[in-house]
Amino acid sequence: MTGAPSPKLSSDTLMLWLALRQLPGVGTRTQHELLENFGSIENIFSASRGQLDKALAGKSEAVNSILAGPATAAFQTELDWLNRPGHHLLVWSDTDYPRLLREIADPPVLLHVMGNRQVLSSPQVAIVGSRNPSPMGRENAQAFARSLAGAGLTVTSGLALGVDAAAHRGALAAGGMTIAVAGTGLDRVYPARHRDLAHEIVTHGALVSEFALGTPPLPENFPIRNRLISGLSLGTLVVEAALQSGSLITARLATEQGREVFAIPGSIHAPQSRGCHALIRQGAKLVETAQDILEELGPLASVARHITPDSTMSTLALDPPMAVLLQQIGHDPVSVDALIERSGLTADVVSSMLLQMELNGLVLSCPGGKVQRIS
Repeated sequence: MTGAPSPKLSSDTLMLWLALRQLPGVGTRTQHELLENFGSIENIFSASRGQLDKALAGKSEAVNSILAGPATAAFQTELDWLNRPGHHLLVWSDTDYPRLLREIADPPVLLHVMGNRQVLSSPQVAIVGSRNPSPMGRENAQAFARSLAGAGLTVTSGLALGVDAAAHRGALAAGGMTIAVAGTGLDRVYPARHRDLAHEIVTHGALVSEFALGTPPLPENFPIRNRLISGLSLGTLVVEAALQSGSLITARLATEQGREVFAIPGSIHAPQSRGCHALIRQGAKLVETAQDILEELGPLASVARHITPDSTMSTLALDPPMAVLLQQIGHDPVSVDALIERSGLTADVVSSMLLQMELNGLVLSCPGGKVQRIS
């Protein structure tokens, strides 16, 4: 990690940063222009009307807000939140503001952080994908995250259902670090069912948001936060994605930010693979193992470039009928009826063998009564 923590900001200075974010009609780029023109947050709020009118032409409401100064009552909730252990406000002038995030086109001027703020400067890989992945997609997300975290990369995602959650859990299972970029204020967890997962992430990484406390899960906020997922990371891995998936937005942003994009191919018959296939046609690197990603990112991140084999992988010796059935399953979901027809075995025998193989981690049960082989 790079950069030492900046000295703790006073309450008055914190209020200035919070007020800058909430200026009416002023977006991130204009906030940066103000900081560049005036040199510091304090200088913005001590500027004259003439200086402000020149810098904010046509935005009289924002000028009046700056001249009025921040009202303590308006930010008391945020100040109280920041007084709790492990709660931070990371601002543009801080020396430990993440270097990679500074490089994107429109970095936020401030970030709320719960957990370890220094982890934001660690070498990261983003893992994103469908909120409704196939069983294999969920397994892939968790397995890739586990391997990459074990090699020293922090896994960054969005705390959403499906691939995001699997990626966070994979990193935690490896004893690694993980970051969740939220599309809400950090005083709430979305989706609510991930409250326990969010608590684990705070303990072994960080929750991050550019949104004010109290911000609800508005649909328009999630594409906005996607630029932070890719912007914090050296590269983005898309596990599964439909052609209209928000994950493709993250991949596009990563490309625009000059970062690596990786995609896992899937079945030509699966709608959730079409987004990944489109990315590969556009130049994303096709990956089959975590090693493929480390070969690209390892030198940039100064982490291990080789994956240690998982000694827990099954080495079961299958009896001949079960080995034959496993070969008939393949890697696309298949119905039990199709397996009975392919193998020539009875329904009872096939069902019994599938149960044994699932218990031994060789196959997954899929929706619609189908099964799929695990790589």
